[in-house]
Amino acid sequence: QVQLVESGGGLVQAGGSLRLSCAASGSVFSRNAMGWYRQAPGKQRELVATITTYGITKYADSVKGRFTISRDSAKYTVYLQMNSLKSEDTAVYICHTATWPTPNWGQGTQVTVSS
Repeated sequence: QVQLVESGGGLVQAGGSLRLSCAASGSVFSRNAMGWYRQAPGKQRELVATITTYGITKYADSVKGRFTISRDSAKYTVYLQMNSLKSEDTAVYICHTATWPTPNWGQGTQVTVSS
């Protein structure tokens, strides 16, 4: 069982910024790509951003230019820096890693952007 410990969610006004953190075990962090999903009420779950062990990143079109995913190997932590936040970014943000055979999901952290 892998624990993905998320933090950094909260309330922010439109145009503001938040940084989410997801801490994993060292072995999981070193061997697996990691990413962030988000789920809003009434909306489809969306893959927001991913980062490979080589540091290659991908983003959903809706967040390109505003969000940055990064890895800190010393802290075994993945970050999601979210800038220029919009009300449509409001969602539960969930850390994920595609460990085999069972993918792992964090508990989620709420991000609420007020207009």
